[in-house]
Amino acid sequence: MNKRLALSLAAAGLLTACSLAPTYHRPTAPVANAYPTPTAETSANAASIGWREFFPDQRLQTLIEAALANNRDLRIAALRIEEARAQYNIQSADLLPTLNATASGARSRTPANLSPTGRATVNSSYQVGLGITSFELDFFGRVRSLNDAALAQYLASEEAARAARISLVAEVAKAYLAERAFAEQYELARKTLESRDAAYKLAKQRFDVGASSALDLRQNEVLVQTARASLATLTRQRAQATNALTLLVGKPLAASLPPEQSLDAQNIVTDIPAGLPSDLLTRRPDIRAAEQRLKAANANIGAARAAFFPRISLTAGIGTASNALDGLFDAGSRTWSFAPQLLLPIFDAGRNSASLSLAEVRNNIAVADYEKSIQTAFREVADTLAARATLEDQVAAQRAVLDADADRLKLAEQRYQNGVASSLDVLDAERELFSAEQSLVQARLLRLTNAIDLYRALGGGINEASPQAVRQD
Repeated sequence: MNKRLALSLAAAGLLTACSLAPTYHRPTAPVANAYPTPTAETSANAASIGWREFFPDQRLQTLIEAALANNRDLRIAALRIEEARAQYNIQSADLLPTLNATASGARSRTPANLSPTGRATVNSSYQVGLGITSFELDFFGRVRSLNDAALAQYLASEEAARAARISLVAEVAKAYLAERAFAEQYELARKTLESRDAAYKLAKQRFDVGASSALDLRQNEVLVQTARASLATLTRQRAQATNALTLLVGKPLAASLPPEQSLDAQNIVTDIPAGLPSDLLTRRPDIRAAEQRLKAANANIGAARAAFFPRISLTAGIGTASNALDGLFDAGSRTWSFAPQLLLPIFDAGRNSASLSLAEVRNNIAVADYEKSIQTAFREVADTLAARATLEDQVAAQRAVLDADADRLKLAEQRYQNGVASSLDVLDAERELFSAEQSLVQARLLRLTNAIDLYRALGGGINEASPQAVRQD
């Protein structure tokens, strides 16, 4: 019997190699072969640049490190991996038979009026053994296909966690730079308010002695209140940016953090080589996750096809039995059972056909999802490249505007002191200079944010240090 059981299991193992799942072919990327904006071809790529190298600001590095350890969304993504791993282990257990040890005992009394001998009897039975219960002989690959689908889902969850890590690194950096931008704008507004308040007091004194008109006084008052409103707005925006950063980091910001750096001091890598669109297939974990989901849907088709064919399961056991507990292991007490079962679907009201159609539709959905992931990635890179081509010019132009407005204010003040121009010219020049200062801060923030978006879009941010730095260490 042992030989028969071993031969049956060996045959089952050989036959499980059969699979009815369609041969997987990666869909063709539905994007152009190159980005609309030409880029320099280099051997470097964003995915190989560690985020510590990309973000040299030590305060930002500390915040990113804290976020990777404490952010709840990232923690959930890690738990999703554990969930998928457990589900895969459960599914893969069906590939092998489950061996159970069994022990049972029973005693029963038969009354005299029911006993064949006319006397009351007490019967006893005891049994111990090993058994295999309903092990499916996977002739048509149904169990194997389900196992492949569970494995692909597990790998997809791993890639999704990597994508969440990349997004978290980028979002922390953008939130930090937004807070820095609001801080710089707040400081400009505070200094402007102090300056305008002093000018208003002087205008009030001149108005009180009749040296200026009420119009000049009201114009100065408008500038003061405008600066005060801007200061209040920036105070609120900075506080909200700090709250957003705290949420991403996952804990209150420590007072012992390294000192802040201005936007000008952020030596973020802005000239990242984009490479080719086909590179995104290997660099972007969200695309790899979509492909794993596609592989899982493809494997489920194999399981749905196998449901049309006979399903053979095996139940077997071997042990000893006796009517006395001390006789369980006596000679001649051995027992065995061998019960294969064949289940052949004949009529199921179209259930199997509908299941196959469902699996095929879900596969088509997975193909569309995979292609959309590629198109989205292509669009993100193309958008950031298009913006990068103009943001440097925008920052330079905005800096020139600021310089021109500063000179204009000096000239207006000189002309006003010499009696050549009115105070309205000075007030207008002050208003334009304040606007130019705020716009320059925004332009610098856009340039840095664009670099971060490109870094993320190209798959950067998964590694803490670049491979070269790791080898040097």
